[in-house]
Amino acid sequence: MNLKQLSANLGLSQTTVSRALNGYPEVAEATRKRVLDAAAQHNYRPNTRARSLATGRSMAIGHVIPISTNHEMMNPVFGDFIAGAGEAYAQAGYDMMLSVVPDSDEDIAYRTMAHRHSVDGIVIHGPRTDDPRIALLREVGLPFVVHGRVPGIEDEASYSWIDVNNRRAFERATAFLADLGHTRIALLNGLERMDFAQRRREGYLSVLAERGLTADPALMRTDEMTESYGHLATRTMLALPNPPSAFIASSLITAIGIRRAVEDAGLEMGRDVSIITHDDDLSYFKNGAEVPLFTATRSSVRLAGTKVAEVLLAMITDPTIGPNQHLLEADLIIGRSTGPAPTR
Repeated sequence: MNLKQLSANLGLSQTTVSRALNGYPEVAEATRKRVLDAAAQHNYRPNTRARSLATGRSMAIGHVIPISTNHEMMNPVFGDFIAGAGEAYAQAGYDMMLSVVPDSDEDIAYRTMAHRHSVDGIVIHGPRTDDPRIALLREVGLPFVVHGRVPGIEDEASYSWIDVNNRRAFERATAFLADLGHTRIALLNGLERMDFAQRRREGYLSVLAERGLTADPALMRTDEMTESYGHLATRTMLALPNPPSAFIASSLITAIGIRRAVEDAGLEMGRDVSIITHDDDLSYFKNGAEVPLFTATRSSVRLAGTKVAEVLLAMITDPTIGPNQHLLEADLIIGRSTGPAPTR
């Protein structure tokens, strides 16, 4: 079915149907829904090239990955985020442009995309302290949404972002362990130059202070969230004269390394040592089956990807929309990895 046939079927002009499909704000919501439903029913897909010419848009969203962090593309967290975003792009008739560039050329990549009009918007990954990409994208006039928040920018309402309430999640995790009687609680965090990791440490430390527990530097680590990091850090901490009885991990991958070290030491997870992890509810890396393996603070990164895409596409469709923010809460899921503090 082509546009002419779809329009005749609906009893609407081709202009109205085209504008509804392309997200023009002047089309009534009821009409837009009717057109989209009919397009889905008849498996109608607008010609991307024609849409681009008609709207003056590239019909593509940019994701720029510096070479120093391109290993992130192999991370299941990144993969699930991209899957969630990609579904939203596809439904709106957009393509994804994923560009891997040398770190020194990252700003050039954004300027080139803007100059060539090769994308209509940008998703910022891994926000850093006082992230220069915010000012750059404003300068070149490309709409953007940040996955996370930018440390150092006090006015969080000045730009669009989607984030998990990381501080609250790790407050709950730390308090849960403290309620079980654990007083030596270790934190295996992500890289703390990243906003999410900073907020997670803040949540952890705030509960320790509230409960009158010692914040021991020997029980805190920050590194890339790999299995080997979890294993090595845990092995080192368990060898201390006064080892921790509980661990909080920033990643399910790291938690697996913690569990391996616990078992290597002849200890039992959930009885001798408790573990709580953050779980991004990954499609191909599940936290157990019906009963979760790990007690976890759970928030779907795939949903975050979808939300980021939806906010960015809305900004592209209607440039008058102001900055939009969404703070997603994590659920505390009880698994087999936690139990009362052991009597030493």
